[in-house]
Amino acid sequence: MSLIPAISDWGVAARAIHVVAVVVWIGGVWMVTTVFMPQLRDRLPAEWLDEFEAIEARFAPQGRVATLLVGLSGFYMLYQYDLWDRFLSGAFWWMHLMVAVWLIFTAVLFLGEPLLLRRWIHKQGRAAPRATLGLMLWLHRVLVGASLLAILCAVAGSHGWF
Repeated sequence: MSLIPAISDWGVAARAIHVVAVVVWIGGVWMVTTVFMPQLRDRLPAEWLDEFEAIEARFAPQGRVATLLVGLSGFYMLYQYDLWDRFLSGAFWWMHLMVAVWLIFTAVLFLGEPLLLRRWIHKQGRAAPRATLGLMLWLHRVLVGASLLAILCAVAGSHGWF
């Protein structure tokens, strides 16, 4: 008997990967938003900006990998279980919400952050540190709120609440 069970349903494996990747991704965003960023308000501008950039440099690659795994596993489940027609029905609006949140984060992590946001935060963080940090914190709260709403609605919707 093998210690690793044979995978007979790759859709189940995709769902497990999907859940773990969502936990890593949104859990990390939650930590940054509710613990790390609020404590930066007590730092001097040069200190908070350097600290934010150091944390961001470590978390962004993890966030990218998790976001990519969420997308790949999600699209695999759509394919495996032939669920594409759900996007044509308003009854499955929560699936649209999940994809919208994923698309927003994907755009931010893969395009916005490396191409625009990193330089903008560095420049604005030096010029107007309090306002920049306040805006960043507000945007993070909006994103984490939308993420939690998508998770809540997806779990409830997939179990027939909607």
